[in-house]
Amino acid sequence: MLMDWIETLKKNRAAGGMLMKATPKFMQSYQAFNAAQKSNGALDAKTRELIALAVAVTTRCDGCIAAHAKGAKDAGVTEAELADALGTAMALNTGAAFVYSNRVMEAYQQFAAS
Repeated sequence: MLMDWIETLKKNRAAGGMLMKATPKFMQSYQAFNAAQKSNGALDAKTRELIALAVAVTTRCDGCIAAHAKGAKDAGVTEAELADALGTAMALNTGAAFVYSNRVMEAYQQFAAS
């Protein structure tokens, strides 16, 4: 097992309690922002959780993975759906590395020419 994700989620929520105590207005705004994200209704919970997990992979956020893996399970996401979303995240990360590699080559060439 790489990590105990259930424990990670519990610890992150507990740590969030410390932030709530230290910065209640900010944390209330953060919670309201997250709640508002669901208010449009154009995407169902499964789709939102799959997007969140794909983004969590590309941003390397363990807390996000823990929270949204639970959310995905609760929303009825299947392992096949999850695997497709994660495949998309992996392909995009590879694509981003390709695009940014092109930027590096261009920058290098511009400096070499100056």
